[in-house]
Amino acid sequence: MPDSDPSRLLRDARHLRLDTFVRLRWLAIAGQSAAVIGAQFGLGLSLPFGWCFLAIAASSWLNLGLRIRFPASYRLSDDSAALLLAFDIVQLAMLLFLTGGLQNPFSLLFLAPVLISATALPPERTLALGLLAVGLATLLALVHRPLPWFSDGRIELPFLYVSGVWTAILLGTAFTGVYAWRVSEETRQLAQALAATELVLAREQHLSQLDGLAAAAAHELGTPLGTIMVVSKELIRQLGPTATPAIRDDLDLLREQVDRCRGILGKLTSLGSEGDGEGGGFLETVSLSHLVEELAAPQRAMGVALELSSVGEGPEPAWRRNPGVMYGLANILDNALDFAEAKVCLEARWTVERVSLEIRDDGPGFPAEVLLRVGEPYVTTRGRNRSGEGVGGGLGLGLFIAKTLIERSGAQITLSNVARPGLQGAVVRISWARHVFERGAAPRHQPEIPRAAPLPTGDAAPI
Repeated sequence: MPDSDPSRLLRDARHLRLDTFVRLRWLAIAGQSAAVIGAQFGLGLSLPFGWCFLAIAASSWLNLGLRIRFPASYRLSDDSAALLLAFDIVQLAMLLFLTGGLQNPFSLLFLAPVLISATALPPERTLALGLLAVGLATLLALVHRPLPWFSDGRIELPFLYVSGVWTAILLGTAFTGVYAWRVSEETRQLAQALAATELVLAREQHLSQLDGLAAAAAHELGTPLGTIMVVSKELIRQLGPTATPAIRDDLDLLREQVDRCRGILGKLTSLGSEGDGEGGGFLETVSLSHLVEELAAPQRAMGVALELSSVGEGPEPAWRRNPGVMYGLANILDNALDFAEAKVCLEARWTVERVSLEIRDDGPGFPAEVLLRVGEPYVTTRGRNRSGEGVGGGLGLGLFIAKTLIERSGAQITLSNVARPGLQGAVVRISWARHVFERGAAPRHQPEIPRAAPLPTGDAAPI
């Protein structure tokens, strides 16, 4: 399986295409041209028409150069995208300088490049672009050409109004930048966490497919191994009575190794029984208590006591193995063992309608500040383990992946802390509807007990 880093893949995919910038800039060029032409010829305002179109032409020349130099699918680096957005801010400042500075109502367009940066670029670039926009807005509040007006008069807005516009640009840049960055960052984190989940699922599916490949190889090797066994038996039968001790030892060793190979191939064959008719489904079906034992078996040597219990009403439910669910349950159990002081309880319960698993430890429990967000991507529950040492390095993806994998099977997961007085610890409860839990499991046939033939009514049974 190829090694893929989801964070690197999504970081590369986050880079904006050059075609997106070019199209947005053409839209801005069209809007600026329409505004200048409308003000000059539609309203009759006196504008430095030539200088305005020179500033607009600079954007057009840049767009044409980028279109010729790079393909439409080219993705910009963070620095290149920041430079292009900085050019847009400077070009807008030039137009505003020619048309009244901050007295021009279009001065609020300073927010647009900062907003685009907040959604696609790292916070450092967005902060730099925001400072550039605010700095140019400050300069335009002090230095600018008069606001174009009708030929019969000139309008000069109070400086208090200009200060208000400057304040609006400052606050708008800060608020929209932070808000847009926060929303886009949460979206990127969720996408990255889901990509990591898909990688885990693919890896687990890959491991499951290896079982089938091993079974196929075992079937293929069965025929030549059978031939070797027949030949070895014939050699033992023919040479055994007259063979020297060395040859007899070699023949015995050959027979032992053939038997050993038969046992290994028998185990490999059983691995690929999934999906091979009813027999495969039966081998892949385990009871709830066996599921609990299978989860606990690898953790026996962790130095923490594991208490297992399985109680319920009616017949015990059966479950068809699911690699994703097993991975998720094992991950939750691993976390409980990491933070437990001395004991972890794994309880399985069932009724005629529900099946549930509860994993409870006696550690510090979930911190109050993250309990409401536990299970979201990049919210780590790591703190200090049972020995008081820091448990670092977690990205907050383990529990998210486990929760996602388990919920895909139709389960509901609730996380809480022990609420009993004098006790502490974390509690994770996984619950399925019984028909969902048993979905796909092979039916468990009860042995048929032959009924005795009834005594003839006319005969008396001797006592």
